[in-house]
Amino acid sequence: MSRWIEAAFSAAPGRLDELCDRLTELGANGLVIEDEADFRRFLEENRQYWDYVDSELEERYRGLSRVKVYVSDDAAGRAQLAAFTEGTGLEPATTVVDDADWQDNWKKYYKPIEIGEKLLVLPRWEPIPEERARKVLRLDPGLAFGTGAHATTRMCLKALEKYAAPEKFVLDLGCGSGILGIGALVLGCAYCAGCDVDPKSPDAALENSRLNGINPAIYHMYVGDILADAGLRAELGEGYDIVLANIVSDVIIPLAPYARGFMAPRGVFITSGIIEGRQNEVRSALTATGFEIAAHESEEGWHMFVCTLPEAK
Repeated sequence: MSRWIEAAFSAAPGRLDELCDRLTELGANGLVIEDEADFRRFLEENRQYWDYVDSELEERYRGLSRVKVYVSDDAAGRAQLAAFTEGTGLEPATTVVDDADWQDNWKKYYKPIEIGEKLLVLPRWEPIPEERARKVLRLDPGLAFGTGAHATTRMCLKALEKYAAPEKFVLDLGCGSGILGIGALVLGCAYCAGCDVDPKSPDAALENSRLNGINPAIYHMYVGDILADAGLRAELGEGYDIVLANIVSDVIIPLAPYARGFMAPRGVFITSGIIEGRQNEVRSALTATGFEIAAHESEEGWHMFVCTLPEAK
């Protein structure tokens, strides 16, 4: 097992790029940049994609402006680190890590999760139980945007149990890792289209579909902005029996009219990602669109709505 020295060089405010350039000149590669200013800028530029940021994540970046480099824990690596220290005039904070710390330790945070009455969400590296009463939904959390652990994902998957059936066509909007759409297929649905604005989403979702043995003919991925792209909306079509959107309130509200247009007359719209305090605002937007609220669930400060169309009576 290889061992490495992690060296964290702190940068003065506004000098982070200069420090990165200097370390690169000295032969450092694989730089890891941790900077509160960049973190805040990223949040501000992408604020439409979330209603809140986890306090633990905010605390992790608070006051940070540093660059991490890694060198081998041997004489050559220590000589290289000494050159970095001399060349920058900075004394880094150091710690020794193993390969396993990078490759495997994160796996301990992902365990099998029983959801509802039918599903078992199982990380890729966990063996499938020989005797099981539940349908297995395998997932690679290393690729995932959603892992099944979050309350919004659990609530959506529970709702899917009620509506999934062999003849159902599904549309998963903001699909991320594909967990909801793939879950629908594992539960027996006939077809799923997934769509996300993130260009990395198709790779993650298609990899997770392969883990579950999904026939590529019944799972298609699209990339784009549903709200802005009429051509994409036309390509996705209509007549879906189940439309899913586990996003955030600021996207669900303008999305509601389009979600209705995607649905079959007796379809359902299952939506979550709605933080406590915004549920009434989202409910009003849904009903103003013409939806009827068939179910409203909440867990851990998050809300989910199952919506139907008046024609479904």
